[in-house]
Amino acid sequence: MLATLDAVTAIKRARKSVSAARPERENTHDEIYERIYNAILEHRLPPGTKLVEERLAEIFGTSRARIREVLARLAHEQIVELFPQRGAYVAKPSAEQARDVFEARRLIEPAVVRRLIETLTPEKLTRLRQHQELELDARRRDDKRAVIRLSGEFHSVAAELAGNSALARNMRELSVLTCLMIFLYDAPTATSCRADEHSQIIEAIGKRDAARAERLMLQHLDHIESSMKLDISTETVDLEAVFKK
Repeated sequence: MLATLDAVTAIKRARKSVSAARPERENTHDEIYERIYNAILEHRLPPGTKLVEERLAEIFGTSRARIREVLARLAHEQIVELFPQRGAYVAKPSAEQARDVFEARRLIEPAVVRRLIETLTPEKLTRLRQHQELELDARRRDDKRAVIRLSGEFHSVAAELAGNSALARNMRELSVLTCLMIFLYDAPTATSCRADEHSQIIEAIGKRDAARAERLMLQHLDHIESSMKLDISTETVDLEAVFKK
């Protein structure tokens, strides 16, 4: 009987140990995902970069299986492309795909603006302005990587604040794809995603002027798309250098 109780106790302890370890595993997965995601967003990993599982596993001190999970998640979001027998690459949107992205954004972002204005609170408006201040500070410091990331995130933050999870998820994916296209098609950050246009959109949102906010957002998207060129450059990237702490 005592042996049975000992066995039961051992099983319970093992279950607790597994349960305790699970959040750590999830956090590790998310951390790797966020670091690769941000490296892509900040253009430290340009479009077309090969993401070698073995090298990434070494860099992050984890298994290839874990890296494969992260790459599959990024591929599901269309940020990474997976090719049989060739591996994973940072997505390299074609000119046609670029037009598709902007067509989708022109449908989604006016809806984001309308919903945000309908549900606007002082806290939401403050959050938008705080993000805008981070972007302006990055521009003052001429931190181009931070400018690219923050200007793209502005649209994702607006979608999150609007309170529709489906819109927010789609906006996050479209924002990253747009950042990739800005790099790929050599669009200058200063003209492609201008800080003053974000400020004007925030001002219209603050005044609950939906018509003006929608019009400004559509003009803003036009400016980003028109700033893109079709000449593509390729370069070799050292994965270890990108993720070095």
